[in-house]
Amino acid sequence: MVLSLIIFGLLTGSLFSVLIGILGASRKIGFGWSFILSLLLTPIGGLICVLISDPLPTGERKWGCLANLILIAAIAMLVMFVLAVLGTLTIA
Repeated sequence: MVLSLIIFGLLTGSLFSVLIGILGASRKIGFGWSFILSLLLTPIGGLICVLISDPLPTGERKWGCLANLILIAAIAMLVMFVLAVLGTLTIA
C-alpha cells in the first residue's frame, strides 16, 4: 500500500510538472526549462519561475508539439496506474 502511494505521488508530481511545462511553453523560459525546474524545485517552485519569466508575443510557443505529446503520455500513464490500483483493491 505504501509503495502504491509513493508511485502515485511521483506520477502526480510528474503530471503537474508537465502542466507547468505547458504553461511555460508560452513564455521565454520555454517548455523544457520550466519542466526541468518544476521537477527539481517541485511544481510550486517551477510555477513561480514560469510566472516570473516574460511572456512570448501572442501566437508563439516554444516546444508546443512536444508538450502535447508528453501531456497525452502522462495522462495515459496516470489512467493506467489508477486502473491498476483499482484492480488490486478487494471488497470484503
